Amino acid sequence: MKFSRQTTLRAQATVAGVGVHSGLPVTLTLGPAPVDAGFIFVRTGLEGSDREVQATAEQVIATDFATVLGDRSGPLVSTAEHVLAALRGMGVDNATIEIDGPEVPIMDGSAAAFIAAIDQAGIVTQPAQRRFIQVLKPISVKIGDSFGEIRPYANGFRAEVEIDFTNPVIGQQSYSFELSTERFRREVGRARTFGLMCDVARLWSAGYALGASFDNTVVFDEERLLNTEGLRYADECARHKVLDVIGDLALAGLPLLGAYRSVRGGHKLNHAVLTALLADRTAWRVVEGEAARRTARPLGEVGRGIVGGRIAAAYGPDVS
Repeated sequence: MKFSRQTTLRAQATVAGVGVHSGLPVTLTLGPAPVDAGFIFVRTGLEGSDREVQATAEQVIATDFATVLGDRSGPLVSTAEHVLAALRGMGVDNATIEIDGPEVPIMDGSAAAFIAAIDQAGIVTQPAQRRFIQVLKPISVKIGDSFGEIRPYANGFRAEVEIDFTNPVIGQQSYSFELSTERFRREVGRARTFGLMCDVARLWSAGYALGASFDNTVVFDEERLLNTEGLRYADECARHKVLDVIGDLALAGLPLLGAYRSVRGGHKLNHAVLTALLADRTAWRVVEGEAARRTARPLGEVGRGIVGGRIAAAYGPDVS
């Protein structure tokens, strides 16, 4: 975690694909933004003028299967979490995200295409100190059998995710991750979204997953993985949940200094914990880069995961 000055993109970079839920073609362009702008979605292709929505927790209007941002007129952009994770994970503070459709393109189901776009655009430093939201006391939320907690943590941002699926191929997995740009790129950014074959008909009837395919989703039945190319990591499902956590918590508006733990969680739980944190003004404060640096300790642990009680290797980006 770097505690220096704010950053933005040097130039624009564009990706194009389809929405995993809508199935509609969409083009997304990442571009520069001024100091303290945060992440701003600019929805184009609408009747009348373009509309902007700030990527903050207050603008979340739905969390079913994806994070949806909107305003008083209704939803503007869905499935925002992967591109937000890429921006936060790669250390970008301020950016515009121009999009001509209702949903961020799913690409290969991970954040890899957005990381490549950020690399293409380049990152530049801005003349202002980076600001952080520092967690001061634990905040927890329980929803059914799901549990989420964010607590103080001096090293930067840490995510600890546990999943537990009745599907025997996925089963129980956990992954712990200390955020840095290098580790994000290597350990989390390429982890793909996943689903169960038995859920397909239900999702289609509800209007979801209309653009899902083996090209953008890791799919399991009750006996095996159905993607012929296999997994990118032994614990790819848990790592993708970490990717979602980073994207959903990017909606804090500033980088977080804290540790987040999620058990059987998802977008709804992530948003609930973030909302509970921001609602309690005694639970956090805004600090600038130098103050944050003075409270930080050296990182002591790299990301690691557990599948069925065994430690899973953090494979490099050339393994698929």
